[in-house]
Amino acid sequence: MIYEKIPMDPARNTSLTCYVLDGSVEFPNIGKRPALLVLPGGGYNMCSDREAEPVAMAYLNEGYHAFVLRYSVGSDSVWPAPLEDAEYALEFIKAKSDDWMIDADKIAVIGFSAGGHLAAALSTLGRSKPNAVLLGYPCITEERCSKLRTPQPGLDNKVTPENPPTFLFTTSDDAVVPAENTLAFVKALADAGVAYEAHVFQSGPHGISLAKSHTSAGREDFVNPRISKWFDLSVGWLKDIFGDYPSE
Repeated sequence: MIYEKIPMDPARNTSLTCYVLDGSVEFPNIGKRPALLVLPGGGYNMCSDREAEPVAMAYLNEGYHAFVLRYSVGSDSVWPAPLEDAEYALEFIKAKSDDWMIDADKIAVIGFSAGGHLAAALSTLGRSKPNAVLLGYPCITEERCSKLRTPQPGLDNKVTPENPPTFLFTTSDDAVVPAENTLAFVKALADAGVAYEAHVFQSGPHGISLAKSHTSAGREDFVNPRISKWFDLSVGWLKDIFGDYPSE
């Protein structure tokens, strides 16, 4: 595996961490692979480690290349700086697709909370759009996005038919980013005729990440076997969108 942390903008302390799987003669059915760009949450105050490398590792284990973007946060997060970071990262990955054996037509972006806002913004407003987007308990509405570290634009009124297929999950009692944010984006996608899949689990805290012990930070409520199923559901959905590696 190639592991590399690439500085993006030293002034804003942004970086792209790359996890690129090796090819092998033992995998004759695998040429170029699809890739996931991971955007952790953190309210635009920080980028959560719990929603960064563990998520990348999970998708690596399913045969995807993975990349984690540490985008502009804190006082540097004034819009549109985070979107510029995400656009640059996506374009950088596409530019390296031949070197890293990436299928440039199968690059998805996954974001959580504020990172979900950024992933949704990239899929809605970005000059370069991903081929699929996955959103975990995302900030979407103007009301909620205005309360982030720096005010960010609402996105439910900016969806167009050009948005890529979208996978979403949240919990119905999320007290930090209410489920209405996810539902508002679902409605906008449906109205625009964009393919989507959405899962609203009955109960769980905000920031649950993979809902497993190694991403729980020791919090019992961050471990939930039912909610953890979102990951397997997302892999199945990605295979529906991108296809699977061929086998006979």
